Amino acid sequence: MFRNYISKNIQRPVKFARAYASAPTSVYQGNKDANGNYTVTLIPGDGIGNEISDAVKKIYEAAKVPIKWEEVDVTPSLVNGKSTIPQYSIDSIKANTIALKGPLATPVGKGHVSLNLTLRRTFNLFANVRPCLSIPGYKTPYDDVDTVLIRENTEGEYSGIEHEVVDGVVQSIKLITFEASERVARYAFHHASTQNRKRVTAVHKANIMRLSDGMFLQACRQVAKEYPDVKYDEDLLDRACLAITTDPSPFSDRVMVMPNLYGDILSDMCAGLIGGLGLTPSGNIGKDASIFEAVHGSAPDIAGKGLANPTALLLSSIMMLRHMNLFEHADKIERAALTTIREGKTITRDLGGSSSTNEYADAIIKKL
Repeated sequence: MFRNYISKNIQRPVKFARAYASAPTSVYQGNKDANGNYTVTLIPGDGIGNEISDAVKKIYEAAKVPIKWEEVDVTPSLVNGKSTIPQYSIDSIKANTIALKGPLATPVGKGHVSLNLTLRRTFNLFANVRPCLSIPGYKTPYDDVDTVLIRENTEGEYSGIEHEVVDGVVQSIKLITFEASERVARYAFHHASTQNRKRVTAVHKANIMRLSDGMFLQACRQVAKEYPDVKYDEDLLDRACLAITTDPSPFSDRVMVMPNLYGDILSDMCAGLIGGLGLTPSGNIGKDASIFEAVHGSAPDIAGKGLANPTALLLSSIMMLRHMNLFEHADKIERAALTTIREGKTITRDLGGSSSTNEYADAIIKKL
C-alpha cells in the first residue's frame, strides 16, 4: 500500500511529496538485480526527447538512484494497414511493469493513430494522474494552486469509434462503461484517502449527456459511499473551468475525476495556472504496468539546440520513484530541482532564465 514518505531534513512544504505521487492500486513488484538496481523502461521520445531524457539520466546517476534504464523505441510501423508498436518495446514494459516516457509525435498519415493512445490501450492504463501545484519562486497569476486531476484514460470520445455515414457526414461515438467509470472513481477516492485530500469532485456534462455522463456519475456516487471520510460533490465541466481560472483556492486539497475528453481539456488548462506543461508531471496508472510521462510536445523547432526544459519529465520521474516506494531518492531530487527553480539563477529560457538544458541539470546536481 502506498505510504507518504517525509524525510527529517526536507526544507519544503509537505504538499509537494503528496502532490507528486501516485496511489497505486497494487504494490509495485519490480525485481532487483544482483547489484540492487531496478530495471525501468525508458522511452526517450521524439524532438527534444533525447535531450531531456539525458538530463534526467544524468541527475539520477548523480543522485545514485538504484535504477538501470532499458531504452526502447516505440516508433510505429504499419502492419496490415494498422499502426503497431515494436514488440520488443511492449515486452520491455510488460517485464519491467514501469516506464518513463518523453514526448512522442504521432506520424502524419492515414493508418497512424496517437502513440500515446496506443500505449494506454496496450497496457490498459486506466487512470491519468495530473498534479497541478504552484512552484515557489516561479511567479504566475496564482500563488497557491494545489489540486490533482484524475482522468479516465481508456474510453469516452477517445475510443476511436467513428465512421463516415454518408459523404460529408461523420459520426463519432462516445463510449462509457460502468466498469471503467467505477475503476477510475475508485482510484480517485483511493488517491484522495491515501494523500490526505479532503474532497473528490466528479466533473461532467450529465445535463446534456444524460446517459453516458449519467452512468459515470452513478459509478462515482456508488464508490463515494465506501469512503465516508472523503467528501464528494459534482460540478459541470464549463462551470469548473470558469471557477478554477477565476479563483483556484477552493479547489485546493481536492481531487477532480472526470471522463477522458474533459480530463484532457481541464488538465492542460490547469497546467496554465502554474506556468505551463513544462512544469507539469503526469502518470498513467494501470493494474499491471504504469507509464510516467512528460505531456508537453516534442518541440522539433528547438531540438538539438540545448534549450529544452526537462522539469516536466523530471517531476514525472519523481512520481514514478514514489510509485516504486523509492521515497528518499524522490525527496532528494525534488528538493534540489525546486530549490534550483526558486533561486532562478540557472534555469532555462522558458522559465525566464538563459541556461541550457545541461547547465540547468548541473545546477540541480550541485544541490544533491
